[in-house]
Amino acid sequence: MPSEDKLDGQVVLVTGGGRGIGASVARELAAAGAKVAVSARTAEQVDEVAREVGGLAVVADVSRQGDVEAMVAKVEAELGPIDFLAANAGIAKRDSGAWEADPDEWWQIFEVNVLGVFLTCRAVVAGMIERGRGRIVITGSGAAYLPTTTNSGYAASKAAVCRFGEVLAAQLEPHGIPVFVISPGLVRTDMTDSFGDDMPWTPPELAPQLVHVLASGRADALSGRYIHAEHDDIEDLIARADEIEHEDLNSIRLRR
Repeated sequence: MPSEDKLDGQVVLVTGGGRGIGASVARELAAAGAKVAVSARTAEQVDEVAREVGGLAVVADVSRQGDVEAMVAKVEAELGPIDFLAANAGIAKRDSGAWEADPDEWWQIFEVNVLGVFLTCRAVVAGMIERGRGRIVITGSGAAYLPTTTNSGYAASKAAVCRFGEVLAAQLEPHGIPVFVISPGLVRTDMTDSFGDDMPWTPPELAPQLVHVLASGRADALSGRYIHAEHDDIEDLIARADEIEHEDLNSIRLRR
């Protein structure tokens, strides 16, 4: 690992860190030397991951403002000011027709995937601005733009959160706080395992490795961009950062 990608001493908060992609991100960043706080709604899961990485377990529901503010206060009291937020918490529920979906269940997806990201970012941004440092990575999804006939709530929520990340990045640019939206690809987790063996699964290590690079600061010039863990070569993007900014390039494409 390049020395510049060491994260020694960085205080990291990973939401949705009790399993799946979030847990893998927590492991990756802890291995690089970060002090990691792992948050999710299920105590047993966050406790297990936190023990594994030598980090802090915080039980919180990101869709509740009080939980989020208490979560951030606990992390900063026990580990120090948050340097890096991985806003990863998300849920999905499949539907074959939006008109048949239960309205409360459909809206709950937005409460976690969109409101949860907003509340978590809101809770850490003021401190980052005051200290003049910090980075945020939001877990988006190809569901935001790829054709689909299911998951209307999930797809719509990820489109919304991708746009939120772009706007937040622009608002925080004057303060020097980079914000990135990533797609981890189609990673096999508890949430996606029902899709079956024949899907084009993304290697599970790619998203944590991408988040690691973004946490290092080497890709700060790409703030505001949507970056795919599998289809975008982050080292190539870093090398082409001036061109990407000048041409206002984005990796969302018209083909699969």
